[in-house]
Amino acid sequence: MDSLFESTLRTSLLNGANATFLAELYERYLDDPDSVDAGWRTFFEELRDAPEAVRAERQGPSWTRHTSQVIGAADPDAPPPDKGKGKAGDAAALSDDAARARTLDSIRALMMIRAYRVRGHLEANLDPLGLTEPEPHPELDYRSYGFTEADLDREIFIDNVLGLETATLRDINKVVRETYCGHIGVEFMHIQYPDQKAWVQKRVESELNRTAFTDLGRRTIMERIIEAETFERFLHKKYPGTKRFGLEGGESIIPAIEQILKRGSQLDLDSVVFGMAHRGRLNVLSNVMHKPLEAIFSEFQGQSSNPEDVQGSGDVKYHLGTSADRQFDGKTVHVTLNANPSHLEAVNPVVLGKVRAKQAQIGDTERRRVLGVLIHGDAAMAGQGVVAECFALAHLTGYRTGGTIHLVINNQIGFTTSPQYSRSGQYCTDIAKVIQAPILHVNGDNPEAVVHAARVAVEFRQEFGTDVVLDIVCYRRQGHNEADEPAFTQPRMYAHIARHPSTVETYGRYLVDNGLMEQRVLDDLHAATVARMEAAFAASGGYRPNRADWLLGTWEGLEAAFGEEEYKQYATAAKPHALAEVFKAISTTPETFDVNPKIARQLKAKAAMHESGEGIDWATAEALAFGTLLLDGHAVRLSGQDCGRGTFSQRHAVLVDQTSEARYRPLNNIRDGQATFEALDSPLSEFAVLGFEYGYAAQDPMALVLWEAQFGDFANGAQVIFDQFISASEYKWLRMSGLVVLLPHGYEGQGPEHSSARPERFLQLCAEDNLVVCNLTTPANYFHALRRQLRRNFRKPMVLFSPKSLLRHKLCVSAVADFQDGSRFRRVLGETDDLVPDDEVRRVVLCTGKVYYDLLQARRERNIRDVALVRVEQLYPWPRDGVQRELKRYPRATVIWCQEEPANMGAWTFVDRRLHYALEDLQHAERQAHYAGRSASASPATGTARVHQQEQNTLVDQALTWDVDDLPRPFSRATGLSAVT
Repeated sequence: MDSLFESTLRTSLLNGANATFLAELYERYLDDPDSVDAGWRTFFEELRDAPEAVRAERQGPSWTRHTSQVIGAADPDAPPPDKGKGKAGDAAALSDDAARARTLDSIRALMMIRAYRVRGHLEANLDPLGLTEPEPHPELDYRSYGFTEADLDREIFIDNVLGLETATLRDINKVVRETYCGHIGVEFMHIQYPDQKAWVQKRVESELNRTAFTDLGRRTIMERIIEAETFERFLHKKYPGTKRFGLEGGESIIPAIEQILKRGSQLDLDSVVFGMAHRGRLNVLSNVMHKPLEAIFSEFQGQSSNPEDVQGSGDVKYHLGTSADRQFDGKTVHVTLNANPSHLEAVNPVVLGKVRAKQAQIGDTERRRVLGVLIHGDAAMAGQGVVAECFALAHLTGYRTGGTIHLVINNQIGFTTSPQYSRSGQYCTDIAKVIQAPILHVNGDNPEAVVHAARVAVEFRQEFGTDVVLDIVCYRRQGHNEADEPAFTQPRMYAHIARHPSTVETYGRYLVDNGLMEQRVLDDLHAATVARMEAAFAASGGYRPNRADWLLGTWEGLEAAFGEEEYKQYATAAKPHALAEVFKAISTTPETFDVNPKIARQLKAKAAMHESGEGIDWATAEALAFGTLLLDGHAVRLSGQDCGRGTFSQRHAVLVDQTSEARYRPLNNIRDGQATFEALDSPLSEFAVLGFEYGYAAQDPMALVLWEAQFGDFANGAQVIFDQFISASEYKWLRMSGLVVLLPHGYEGQGPEHSSARPERFLQLCAEDNLVVCNLTTPANYFHALRRQLRRNFRKPMVLFSPKSLLRHKLCVSAVADFQDGSRFRRVLGETDDLVPDDEVRRVVLCTGKVYYDLLQARRERNIRDVALVRVEQLYPWPRDGVQRELKRYPRATVIWCQEEPANMGAWTFVDRRLHYALEDLQHAERQAHYAGRSASASPATGTARVHQQEQNTLVDQALTWDVDDLPRPFSRATGLSAVT
């Protein structure tokens, strides 16, 4: 019920006439639920507990279920606590007025109970520092429902809600406050799925704050938080002032993670992928991932985390990841902590993609065996848009992972910003309500409550396959980092923190004071932990990593590759029979399929291409590449906005029946036993979807994984993934990826936002053979470039500036022979027309991509035979020898670089010096290349079609006919920049 309706009902309960009507209505409902309106029936059902369909599933005493499955829980057969059950009064002996009064009491009590289910978390004791006292909420006050203090000890019939048939108002109030306003606050009434809501309600009201832990369970929890706290204090002592982004104040997250792994292992989990930013990462690496302490200490001493024979830049220690096998009661769980940059939350979609790929690799179609766990900071979860983008993926067919567990290390601050300045909602977790995830808020100073809430979280995820959030409210003892002074901006908070005992002290005092553990045992646990760390510290000076794990597991057999890329050729051609099979699949549909007439014509055209062996266009070449890889056993996954059809209606990888709207994917129907093809229309997200596909490709090197932007500049929204993961992961973290990024690019007068994919940005990222960057001009070269991704024995991401107008350009076609034996990928394409002898060519124009066809068409129309055109198909790794070989053919020619993009964009600033060095090496008559193209500009392109065409005509004229002295000097002093030519 919404709050307005509830407020109206409360008013009715305080009004005599309305109360009488409500009582009569409730009596009718009790006699015959179908006799009242459906809205009232739903309301009364919710008051009494849950819809009947769910109530039936919940029979049996709740205390007999699940308690043995928490770390250290007591005997599950133990009797339930005394709930003071009573018997209902003899209603038949009551007068009508008395019966109606009792009915009203029931309704009032049930409404109050429901209010606690909805809003009890608002008065929960969540802040370990006690800085924010919960404000009383009127809906949680029994007086709001017409009760007075005189009613506190009167028995009220509540029909087994809360497990009680009758109870006094005092007892009801006590139970709901203990349940919903203790150290755990639960938000779940926003969930619209009755079974999920009933499950949470049952688990909360039966046992959430009443779990009994065994001595072994408490000892285990104590060991975990002692290890966590001692680790941080040890580092603080040995390396004072060194940045480590410690976990102090949030140590309870370590036993929470352990509980997720242990309970998850009992519920079919085999593998868990973690993603987190830097706060607490070293602690998780040590105490969850079991990374050797010697390795961690050696990194603090400035030693590399990589073996000596592995190249790479490495990264700061609190960004690194690792993997390990953990044992729980004889069950092995493989755990992975993904490396992450300082861009908070950027790792989230990467983890989701890796989880999805792992599930595909092991055939986990129920998505119960592989789990993603994301550990958030409170300010980052509320502030970073990628969090919302990832929640948007949670229930989508092509991206769902069976639910993610979100753990929030809620420090109640973001660097120096307090919550009231960093978010508009009540909680940092409010964004999770968009997918109706249950949210458990828990006081981090109560480790038992934290551990129990973690168990509830993993059980919910395994039961329903959807996300769940655990918000551990704690604090940050050291400030943003260990060199920071937090009292500059939060003096009151840090005065409290200075006086506040640690979680180890608080929990230890509780155990000792209640006779649950001896102080001697606590002292021994601490001493043993310190001794272990001292031994590791002593051994850390001589520690050297003996191997890297980056080419193990699914990467076994692949190699690292650095340098000399141009000299490697790969067998990317396809066999004629494989091409024929793919052609047949992409040119036919089932007889009963009602294909769109326009598409039917396209299918006939594809069949004609195969018969003639000529005229294969871009989309057909792509389908041939996908199809032949599928026949080779490689899965193909294509994701992006509208990529099934293609932004430019060119692909049609997913056909839609015009009558039933059923989907048909021709590439999944080539032959039995082939690999799987996915073409997924993604949500309108770039950051999360690109991150997801990067994570998928990083996990599965044997699949061709592609992300396609709707227009190339849409990649702007995912720049963090390009900068931090795609371009640098191999060198920072020893993690390769074969992801292909398709960015439609080309100047056709469509304005600033639909012209340029910003090639200059990607070229600026290129170094040490980290990327492949291509701007291709033939369908056959596209075919070979895609197949090359999986045919070589290493993996590199490829950024490919894909065409728009060339998709249907009559000259942009290839012959079948260009796909078969004897064909391969061409990094540089030389002149193809019949020109004057090479030594009589007066000008050679180098270019890349679509502008080649503008130049070719103009040259042919003007019958120019002394200007050669050379296409640089692969811009990076720069094909030095291929370019020099073509330039050497024309020793007397002036060398021009022509591009469509403004001079400060595109490839010019990247190729200028490289062409200069090539010409010097050749001792060419020209020692520099000249520029033909648009002048430097703040905007990528004009928004006026007429101006665009004038600019395009001019740059073609410049390249083909202008005197060198008249060519533009794009970075002359007139533009405020120093000249480079």
